[in-house]
Amino acid sequence: MERDAMRVAGLGFRRGTVDFAAALAAAGPVDALATAAEKAQELAAALPGHRVLGVDVAGVATPTQSARVLALKGTGSVAEAAALMAAGRGARLVRAREVIGGVALAVAEGEGE
Repeated sequence: MERDAMRVAGLGFRRGTVDFAAALAAAGPVDALATAAEKAQELAAALPGHRVLGVDVAGVATPTQSARVLALKGTGSVAEAAALMAAGRGARLVRAREVIGGVALAVAEGEGE
């Protein structure tokens, strides 16, 4: 039996961000939102009703490389790393990191948990 891919929007944002509407609209339909573990509670509070996953992004290789994010988080892009980790086995980016309305967005598809 073939299983549908899990589609995850990875989000990177600064603390206190309240407007995620433009980034969510750009992501299209997703099964979950993902971000760095330490910001998952903040994202879930800002977006009630969405499935939010907090993941460890340190050490995750990403196509986008920000020196600042690499120094702070141990990965080149929180959005890409979070999307890839949360999408599960076989994850691949279907939308590379783009900043929309002050929020970094990337979308990945994978086999899920």
